[in-house]
Amino acid sequence: MFKDLMKTLEEKMGKTINNLEGELGTLKAGRANPTMLDRLEVEYYGSMVPVSQVGNVTTPEPRVLMITPWEKSALKAIEKAVNMSDLNLNPNNDGSVIRLIIPELTEETRKNLVKVVHKKGEEAKIAIRSIRRDVIEKIKAMKKEVSEDEVKKGEEDVQKRVDEYIKKVDQILQAKEKEIMTV
Repeated sequence: MFKDLMKTLEEKMGKTINNLEGELGTLKAGRANPTMLDRLEVEYYGSMVPVSQVGNVTTPEPRVLMITPWEKSALKAIEKAVNMSDLNLNPNNDGSVIRLIIPELTEETRKNLVKVVHKKGEEAKIAIRSIRRDVIEKIKAMKKEVSEDEVKKGEEDVQKRVDEYIKKVDQILQAKEKEIMTV
C-alpha cells in the first residue's frame, strides 16, 4: 500500500546521504583528495566548467594534487580559479602541470574541521527527519483508505528506515572525523 511512499523516502534519503558525502569530500583533511576540487570551476572558452572537464586531477603523493590540463592554454585559467577559490592553496605552475601542496593541519584547524563535519552531519539528519515528517503526513492522510493498523505499521516502517539512514550518517561522520584527526 505504501510502496510508492517508501520508494520516495528511500530516494530522498539516499540523495541526502550522497549530498553529505559530496560535501565532506570537499573538506581539506590534510591529505590530497581529488574531490576537494569538485566545486572548483574554471573559465574556459567563455564559460564556467568544472576543473575535471579541462584537465586530469591526480594525487601523485599523499599531500599533493596535480592538475594536468588537456590544453596548455588552460593553465592560467586553472591557476586563477585556484587562487580565487576558498581552498587557500597556492598553485605551483611549471608550464605543463599545476601542483597544489596540501599543508599539514594544525590541531586547532583539525578541531574546527571536525566541528564543520558535525554541523554538516546535523544538517543531513534534519533533512532526513523532514523527509520522514512529509512521508508520515502522507501516510496519515490515507487513514480513510486503509485501516489504523496499516497506518501504524507504515509509520513504524518509515521510522525503521529513517533510523538506518541516521546510523549511516553517524558512520560517515565518524569515518571523516577519524580521517581528519589522524596525523
